[in-house]
Amino acid sequence: MSFPEEHEPAFVVSLNGSGGPVKGWVVVDTLVDGLGMGGVRMTPYVTEDEVRGLARGMTEKLTLVGLPIGGAKAGIVSDGENREETFRNFGRTVRPLLHGGIHLGIDLGVTPADRALFFAEAGYDPRHRARAVDMPMDWRTYYEPLVDCTGHGVGVAAVTALESPRRGGPAQVVIQGFGTVGRAVARFLEERGHHIVAVADVHGTISADRLPVDDLIAITDSLGRIDRSRLPESVSVSTEPDAWLDVDADVLVLAANKDALNADNAHRLRAGLVVEGGNLCSSVEAKQKVAASGGVLIPDVVANVGGAAAAGLAIARIVPFELEAEKRKQWVFDWVADRVRRNTRDLLEIAAGTAGDPLPELLAARRKARP
Repeated sequence: MSFPEEHEPAFVVSLNGSGGPVKGWVVVDTLVDGLGMGGVRMTPYVTEDEVRGLARGMTEKLTLVGLPIGGAKAGIVSDGENREETFRNFGRTVRPLLHGGIHLGIDLGVTPADRALFFAEAGYDPRHRARAVDMPMDWRTYYEPLVDCTGHGVGVAAVTALESPRRGGPAQVVIQGFGTVGRAVARFLEERGHHIVAVADVHGTISADRLPVDDLIAITDSLGRIDRSRLPESVSVSTEPDAWLDVDADVLVLAANKDALNADNAHRLRAGLVVEGGNLCSSVEAKQKVAASGGVLIPDVVANVGGAAAAGLAIARIVPFELEAEKRKQWVFDWVADRVRRNTRDLLEIAAGTAGDPLPELLAARRKARP
């Protein structure tokens, strides 16, 4: 199934709540054989336009990895207070969509526990609906071991982009955002000999010549907030906004908020390689400034595909469920890594031969190859 590069969403639903208030939207950008999928984002500032952009990104991600599912996304406007009530109301409100073929998962500000709550409230199990997934286990048993799959793919994108016969020694890496994705990327890159020199959370930036990743992970909560009272003495701490941009590094991984790299701060960027580990982490203007300065940016639709692919592989009945749990997990991780590596290499090859944005050409090639 192919989609035009520019199109209106298949449909947009405004959420007001059922049995309680919820403010938000579900945007279904595209449908393939009646199916669409994407995560749920919850922040105090999420907008309908942002959700539309995220849903379009899901369409592009699924196109790039060749999965026969359309792109969708949901956004909830909330600061996270009354969390249980919010997700119960959300589950009741989106129940018809979930049972009708729109699979909703996790994005910024939403945890696996939140997803389990709105699934339960909606009475939704991916195995028990029309054209059910042939799964011998429940969704949580399948998906939660794959929680680091997105970070794994982002790490593969970074390592692939770093490949060069002229490069020697470990790269210096800054990670902006230390949630599930940021932590997984940090561990992935450290295990491959690279040095994490700074991480940033909502409270500021922590830096050192080489940060102790496991120690930081041990004092970080599920929402990516690092406990400053338990930091090693060897690290430096800054509360200055965007201080992560001022750290000397080879690689910047963006794994948090929308437009973290933007027209107002892109001039401070020191890293020559930017990898989008979150969704919509760089504004259009920032991407243009990175390219104009000779830098390289791997966009989210290439790098940040692991979680979406892991879900899509199950929904499309591609996962070999007969494998035992660890082998099945490795199969999914390898599948994601293969697609990310291929798309990163092809994107960089296109970029080397054109002055413009290489992504449209890569998408066109994948659309042409899609059944």
